[in-house]
Amino acid sequence: MTSEARRMSSFALSDDTMTNVCAHCCTKIENLSVKFGSHAVLENINLHLNCHELLVLIGPNGAGKTTLLRAISGEIPYSGAVHYLVRSNPVKKPRIGYVPQKLHFDQGAPISVMDLLAMSLSRGPVWLHTRRSIRNNAEMLLKKTASEKLIDRKIGQLSGGELQRVLLAVALTPVPDMLLLDEAVSTVDLKGLQIFYEVVTRLKEEFDISIIMATHDLTGIAPYADRMVLMNRVIVSDGAPRDVLSDKLTLETFRLSL
Repeated sequence: MTSEARRMSSFALSDDTMTNVCAHCCTKIENLSVKFGSHAVLENINLHLNCHELLVLIGPNGAGKTTLLRAISGEIPYSGAVHYLVRSNPVKKPRIGYVPQKLHFDQGAPISVMDLLAMSLSRGPVWLHTRRSIRNNAEMLLKKTASEKLIDRKIGQLSGGELQRVLLAVALTPVPDMLLLDEAVSTVDLKGLQIFYEVVTRLKEEFDISIIMATHDLTGIAPYADRMVLMNRVIVSDGAPRDVLSDKLTLETFRLSL
């Protein structure tokens, strides 16, 4: 059964309920290039992200992984074209969720996980929402990312893995068509990595989200990835994780051995 034919559930938040929707998103990137001044950061990137796919970007520092994500999200200008189909319909830009490498904040600030989620959930005048309804929706979101027990914890008290799962919950408000993860596990320990990858996989399955993840964790993410792309300003290798990781160019780039 194709992804377009598969009926998967997603949700849109209201004060008291979550409503099922579908979020099939396919992305075609054609000849995308980015220059900062005279310096070419990306050159002629051609990628097709299928619906319901976790595509992992790997490459050395300075390869352009973050730049590609920023171009897709519309943060920086580029040449070339990016085409989207959402539920089989062309759209100018889908809903995009974004999880950064880390959140910059005052470690001593008395901001709780609940406070952070409330800021995302309270769209419109705050007085239109009740504290209980916001908390209920926050709890549902956090449960999706295995973080429900963290709701009353202060942000500064969270481990790297806990914080990234909370940020993942924030990225689900509203549920995106595409999820971009920019080195989102760089500060996460080994146990946290497995939890994060399992959560991301569940979200992809449950909501049918297309996901692009940039990472330096080559072997940890491989069992969860549908495709892997080695970048170094251009696309060097693109295929199944096992094939890309065993490619001579990948081994040379990361000084690995079989």
